[in-house]
Order: sequence, then C-alpha cells, then structure tokens
Amino acid sequence: MANESKGRTYRLISGDGHVNESPDVWVDRVPAAMKDRAPRIEHFEEGDAWVIEGVKDPINFGMNACAGMEPEDMKGWVRFEDIRKGGYEPAARLEEMDRDGVDAEVLYPTPRLSGAIIANKDTDYHLTMIRAYNDWLSEFVGYAPERLCGVAILPNRGVEEAVAELERVCERPGMRTVMLGCWPHGDLAIAPEDDKLFGALAERGITLNIHVSMTQSMPAAHKAKLPGYGRFFDAPNRMIEMVFAGVFDRFPELNVFFAETDFGWVPYVKEQIDNNYLRLDPVSRFGLQQLPSEYISRHFHFGYMTDTFGLRNLEYMGAERVLWSNDYPHISADWPHSWRVIQSSMSGLSQDDKQLILAGNAQRLYGFGR
Repeated sequence: MANESKGRTYRLISGDGHVNESPDVWVDRVPAAMKDRAPRIEHFEEGDAWVIEGVKDPINFGMNACAGMEPEDMKGWVRFEDIRKGGYEPAARLEEMDRDGVDAEVLYPTPRLSGAIIANKDTDYHLTMIRAYNDWLSEFVGYAPERLCGVAILPNRGVEEAVAELERVCERPGMRTVMLGCWPHGDLAIAPEDDKLFGALAERGITLNIHVSMTQSMPAAHKAKLPGYGRFFDAPNRMIEMVFAGVFDRFPELNVFFAETDFGWVPYVKEQIDNNYLRLDPVSRFGLQQLPSEYISRHFHFGYMTDTFGLRNLEYMGAERVLWSNDYPHISADWPHSWRVIQSSMSGLSQDDKQLILAGNAQRLYGFGR
C-alpha cells in the first residue's frame, strides 16, 4: 500500500464520508458500446436525478448533498450545478474539510447509485461500471492521498474478478481500502471460494468495509416515513456469518469495518450470541476456537455519526473498535460544526479514548500517517 502520509499529524479523521459522483464518471470512462447503458444524470421538472439501468425510479441526490444547509432548504430534488463542489472536485473538498477541522476522510460512493451497479446481474456491465467508478475515485483521492482515502468497490461476479480489481487499483495513491456489496462469488451467503479474497486482504493488511448492509436488490425511491433509523439491522447477521464460517480462524489478521451502523447495539448482540452459542455448542459442535464475542471484539469495527448511548457505555465496547464519521455531504453531517458536536457528545471520555475514536483507529485501519 502507498505511504503518502508519513509524518503528518491527524486529530480528526472521518471513517465514513461520501462523494457526489460527477455526471461524467461513467459516460467518459466506459467503452463506446456501453455509453448508452451507463448511469447518467437527466433533467426532470423537479430537478436532476440519476437514471440507471435496472432501476425503475430516477434516483435524486439532494439529501446526499445538503450538509450545512438550513432545514427548510433541504430537499431531495435539486440541480447538480447547485450542490457544493466538494462532492466531486477534490480541491473544493479539502477546503470544506478545512472549514470543519477535518484532517482526513475515508470516501464511499453514494449508496443507491453504487447499489444499482452492485446488484446488476449483467457481468460485463457490472465489471465495466465498477472499474470506471474506481478509476474516477482514484483520480479524486490521488489529488491529496495524505488526506483522502478511496474505498474501491469490489465486483461480486466471481472471486477471481474481485481479487483482480483489488490488485488493479489498491496500489494507486490514496486507494487504501475496499468495500463489498455482497460476497465476491456472487450472493449473500459466504462460500469457500471467497477465502481467496479474504486471504488477499489479510496478506496486504487491507480492511474490508461493508457500508450499512449487503444486498442484491435494486434501489428505489425512498418511500419509508423515516429512512435510515435502522442502519444496523444487517450487520449482526454478517458478523455471525463470518464468525461461524471460520473466516477469522483462517485469516486472523483480517479487519472488518461496518460503516454507518453505529455501535451502541454491539454489546447486547455479543451477549446474546455467546448465550446461544454456549447453550447449543455441546450439541451442534460449531468448531470455533474462541467465543463468538471474542471474534467480534478482535476483528470488527463500527462507524457512527450520532450514538450518545454508545459513547456513554463505551466500557462495554472498547474505544479501539469505534470510528467517528461525518457522513459528509449527506443529511446526517454536522458540517461545518463537527467539533462542537464532538465536544458535547464526548464529554467525560478519556483523552486516550477520544484520540482512538477521532483519529487513531482510522490511522491503523487505513494507513493514514504511515
């Protein structure tokens, strides 16, 4: 992995920020035969939106680009030219980070946009669009790799293709980590062949990221009365799946980060998993080398924007498992007042714990400062 940030001091790193993909991400980077199928922004009466193959509804992006706005000005439908440039121009992003006192960010794609590519069953389309996005992102973070860490999307149409994409992009400046939308062999249940990717990540010291949840479903327009309140629902299932599949017995160096799931729920889940495990193992003989909770404590990390309960009960969690995130430029961001919220929510925590949550854990997982 690249070593662009050696010697820099970090006080605040966001473990989960986002880009707003520019309109030319795909149409300028795919073969001519694919251009008509590439994700593109179209103009509608209400505003602009992404039109994506296989997705019934146009995907607007106003709530993914409204940080810092007055509540009455936040809306789903906007014109692309009216959003802040930091989502799609790296120089502007650094200015926005400076205004908020953020030293570095780990950058994810827009979820519904990336989700449509991850779920597309056409292998050629899937691979082409993922490569085009990763190329664009590598250009973005390469502008300031000591401050920007790109999360490469890995394909899930075969483990060989996933490893090949890992090798293709993750030595580029700033491209220091990866995410999966479902397991690399192609569905939502771990298969033995997935070990090849897990092993490649462990060997290279690259953290595996899951943003909120895994899915094979195409995104749609938000219809829930309160989107986003249950972002942690999928994470316990993925943890149990990886633990009981023996992934960490085979790859004890592998780290996993759940972005945007918060963490106050984790101690409860660990207790319940161990309780059921100890009752059932004498009969089921699961063959684990440790208690399930011990795997969770050693291999999994969790990102939060707002979790006062978790911070007040940090003794049950461990500060080394938690990463602060700003979610910028999405609606959950407190930009440009992140430090004000941090100081309020972290009152009473030790300085060592604060340092780990605000910067130290991100440095360890993503190579900032090495």
